[in-house]
Amino acid sequence: MNPGDGPDRGAAGGESSEPAIASVPFRHFVLYFLHLGTTGFGGPIATVGYMQRDLVEKRCWMGRKDFLDGVALGQAMPGPLAAQVAMWVGYLNRGPWGALSVAAAFIGPAFIIVIAVGALYVRFSGLPLVQSLFYGIAPAVMGIITIAGYKLLKLTDRRDLRLWGISAAVFAVTALTGPEPVPLILAAGIMMLLLDARPSSLRWPGSRNPKRPPNAGGGSTLHSLSPALLLPALLGPAAGAGTLLALGLFFLQTGALVFGSGLAIVPLLRDGIVAQHHWLTQGQFLDAVAMGLITPGPVVITAGFIGYLIAGFPGAVTATVAIFTPIYLAVVIPGRWFIRHRDNRQVKAFVAGATAAAAGALSGAVVVLTREAVTDWTTAAIAIVSLGLLWRFKINEPYIVIAAGILGVLLHR
Repeated sequence: MNPGDGPDRGAAGGESSEPAIASVPFRHFVLYFLHLGTTGFGGPIATVGYMQRDLVEKRCWMGRKDFLDGVALGQAMPGPLAAQVAMWVGYLNRGPWGALSVAAAFIGPAFIIVIAVGALYVRFSGLPLVQSLFYGIAPAVMGIITIAGYKLLKLTDRRDLRLWGISAAVFAVTALTGPEPVPLILAAGIMMLLLDARPSSLRWPGSRNPKRPPNAGGGSTLHSLSPALLLPALLGPAAGAGTLLALGLFFLQTGALVFGSGLAIVPLLRDGIVAQHHWLTQGQFLDAVAMGLITPGPVVITAGFIGYLIAGFPGAVTATVAIFTPIYLAVVIPGRWFIRHRDNRQVKAFVAGATAAAAGALSGAVVVLTREAVTDWTTAAIAIVSLGLLWRFKINEPYIVIAAGILGVLLHR
């Protein structure tokens, strides 16, 4: 399927066991993602599962291979998986404009919700009722992030002791020092690239140049990754020109560095929002993370809530557009190239290292944030019970957050 050509209309005769692809107007895709963005609770894996069930299996609007290509792209590029797969579906049907239309439909409902909640939060955050609500929510969020970090570690590190070592080192740095080690995430990706798939132009002098594997891109792969590697250095000095500009540049940089899952954004955000710029307190930041968890759609919509708290509606728009821009570009720019080179050893090695580091940072952030969220025996009990329920019964996160908020109201004095 080529971008802009519309869905493949099915294989001829017995060439494929897949059912024929239904011919539907593109607006049906937009309406579907508008609905999913309104009702899609359960996290990125569940949301992608809904897409496969509805678009591939039940409605036959796209082929299984086309869909899985989007999942593979999302796993290899920075950004939340669910948003990337949604953009991929739009990209296959109507090119870059299709990706943009689907992204707006999928993200729009959650954005409206966080703006409404943000307005209420700003107005009533000093009330005892609201403080009691988030007294219970904050430790529950710690349980959720702990599970997310554990799952990300298992998924990315598997049985590779080198990757576990990277995760452990970044975990220790984050837990002990507090700041998010962005250079370590990039360095981990480069280290694994050099260890497992060093480009020919970077091989040691006098070393033999072994036969390249199929689809290997040589030095061109490292070149294609260079914009992401240089982005923090390019954006950092410019971030003090004004609040909205600083906000936009910060979230643009963050969106380009979110490897692993939506919740992997937490340590990146905490370091920039709380520690560096001092835009929010630690408690306000935890409340913002909770908003991302209890709203439908991608977790990174937390950016919109944070932007609203910092600079009102313009801040919310700026933060949301900025954080999704690199995610969108990571779909529409390398999309066709990725399908041709998805087995490239250099791409896979860099992503493996960066994702292992991101998992370690997420786990380390749990330690830092728990110091703020768990303040007494009651909040410790809420955190432990939330962790146990998520571990044992696989309950959807929004239910845990809502129940914890009710407990906070009942127990907080």
